Amino acid sequence: MENEKDEQLVLDDDDEPQINYPGVKAMPLIIGNETFEKLGAIGTLSNLLVYLTTVFNMKSITATTLLNVFNGTTNFSTLLGAYLCDTYFGRYKTLGFASIASFAGLLLIDLTAVFKGLHPRECGSKEGSHCTSATPAQWLFLLTGFALMIIGAAGIRPCNLAFGADQFNPNTESGKRGINSFFNWYFFTLTFAQMVSVTLVVYVQSEVSWSIGLGIPAIFMFISLVLFFGGTKMYVKVKPQGSPFTSMARVVVVAVKKRRLELPQQPRSSLFNYRPLKSINSALPHSSQFRFLNKAAIITPEDKINPDGSASDPWNLCSIQQVEEMKCVLKVVPVWAAAITYFIAMTQQTQYVVFQALQSNRHIFSSTFQIPAASYTVFTMITLVIFLPIYDRIIVPQLRRVTSKEGGISLLQRIGFGISLTVLASLVSALVEGKRRNLALTKPTLGYEPHRGDISSMSALWLVPQLSLAGFAESFTAIGLVEFYYKQFPENMRSVAVTIVHRTTEGAATGNWLPEDLNKDISAVHSNGAATMEMEKKSDKS
Repeated sequence: MENEKDEQLVLDDDDEPQINYPGVKAMPLIIGNETFEKLGAIGTLSNLLVYLTTVFNMKSITATTLLNVFNGTTNFSTLLGAYLCDTYFGRYKTLGFASIASFAGLLLIDLTAVFKGLHPRECGSKEGSHCTSATPAQWLFLLTGFALMIIGAAGIRPCNLAFGADQFNPNTESGKRGINSFFNWYFFTLTFAQMVSVTLVVYVQSEVSWSIGLGIPAIFMFISLVLFFGGTKMYVKVKPQGSPFTSMARVVVVAVKKRRLELPQQPRSSLFNYRPLKSINSALPHSSQFRFLNKAAIITPEDKINPDGSASDPWNLCSIQQVEEMKCVLKVVPVWAAAITYFIAMTQQTQYVVFQALQSNRHIFSSTFQIPAASYTVFTMITLVIFLPIYDRIIVPQLRRVTSKEGGISLLQRIGFGISLTVLASLVSALVEGKRRNLALTKPTLGYEPHRGDISSMSALWLVPQLSLAGFAESFTAIGLVEFYYKQFPENMRSVAVTIVHRTTEGAATGNWLPEDLNKDISAVHSNGAATMEMEKKSDKS
């Protein structure tokens, strides 16, 4: 990222305001805010199932159901948060309010561990001893914390990345390079926060104290608040300009109304071309794609124009600008559809590698120490954390000299290369799983994993290559998708653009097509994605 030249803020009734973009000067505050926010949120959520079953004495099914409802509500609330942010409140106000709500939620959950009156008494150590359930007041306190965290996630997830990119001038070379670097560093800090949360913070919660372990995330969130509000005077605050969805609906409705009209021979000069003076959206030129929608901008004798140049009835006449903004959204649909298959493959990699590790030899060489099965996904994070700075600071500048492109390669090339790495990771995963399963069925095993099956003699370290490839794939495709959506969507829909990535990821994470025992009834082509599943009917090795 590079510093940008300051521009004086000029407010003139006839001219659009010149904006003083802070650029890289705002990044320590925004990146720091994001890092500590993720340390707080992930640090609490990573081990919440254990907390509910051990401290709140919930049954596993009750705790799992509660967390599923919490996660589902959180995921869908981001759509509402993105809409409210882009339509009514703006990203700064939404982020500020959501951050306060998130801190309050984390604090309430920590207090349930600190004060004995806010959680049930500990279960007796003797077999058959009675466990006390939470009282209505304790439930209310806990669920209030969850509700505040949902409000926080609804505002933070769709807004923080778009708000950071808003601080760079998209019309200058330094600003464009700054945006490119910002997306890389955003995901670097996000992954780093995940690594710290699922290792150190979870360790403190499990081995030291729940009150301290849940207090650490609350402290992280407080630091995040301080950093965020510390840059208030510096930030560029993009003002909301009404619902973008209403504008898109008008384009479709008017285009249908005027479907029988013929497009003019000179559409650039004949169609209704109006753009509000203080619009935050960049002016878009007329294009020939999706020509049917252009009919929404045909001026008929019945259409009336206001003195300021706007349409008197926006449901009977739309501008070229509105039509082109609608086209921007439609153009990302093919890329969005391709991203679904990418996230499905990535989800299978990260979810089922835990099952593979459970039925593999997790000892480090000949030592007695075993790597926890759930910890193997850290290898994907490690790869991404190591590679991103190298890519941003070494690879991209070298590619830029060769291709003369801002990012070294185009965003579609970056996304496509990452998807190809996902295919390679799936192929490696299939080969490793075939080897693991063959050893489990034909060679002496190391024991039996309850509810899973025989433990193969294959070292679980053979899972590292596929996880590393998944990390490389994420550094190209996941980051490329976010940047692509951000740049393709109109400025007043960029919070929605970021939400698309969250919703696609969560949608791909549903479904479970593997058996509990990977040594039997497993697809012969596990992880090959589009390959036909030919189920093998073989019994467990006795």
